[in-house]
Amino acid sequence: MSTALHPAQSPDASGSSGAAAPEPPRRRAIGGRAPARPTAAAAIHSISAATVVLLWLVAIGAMIHEPILIPPLAASAALVHSAPTLPLAQPRGVVIGHMVGAAVGYGVLAVAGSSAWGAAVAAGVTLALVMAARTPHSPACATAVVVVLQTPVAARFVPLLFGSTVLIVLTGYAASRVRRKAPRYPAYWW
Repeated sequence: MSTALHPAQSPDASGSSGAAAPEPPRRRAIGGRAPARPTAAAAIHSISAATVVLLWLVAIGAMIHEPILIPPLAASAALVHSAPTLPLAQPRGVVIGHMVGAAVGYGVLAVAGSSAWGAAVAAGVTLALVMAARTPHSPACATAVVVVLQTPVAARFVPLLFGSTVLIVLTGYAASRVRRKAPRYPAYWW
């Protein structure tokens, strides 16, 4: 008959039973995998830069009497200025992604007309194409939706969209050089 020692009992003089006490399960803090909170300076810098480029787009649109600030461009500015190292924020994805989104939007518009169904298909096709082209940029899917639902004139919309994406990229580049501790943008051009 063997006698098992109780964990509180000690077989040796040191008081150790030889087995480590089990550790309680570790609780993961809420948001434990979330990115670090930006410093106040970094947040102000990013917010200011994104706001400035969006105000420029509004001003340009007001001067030419054509609204060019569309929700996908606001999302692009947010990505470029708040997460400049992500693949989604790189110039290749921003510029080409929106051009692909516009092309798909106009293609779906020509085939199926303006409808919510067509907009959903255009967003899905855009996502597939930007992934296949290695130009990930989720706001480009929204550009396809805007084209299908709002049916802008391509001859005006596409050049304005292209210029707007280039402006967003250039302000991202410039803003990353203004603040010494800011991550350099872009991580890659192409």
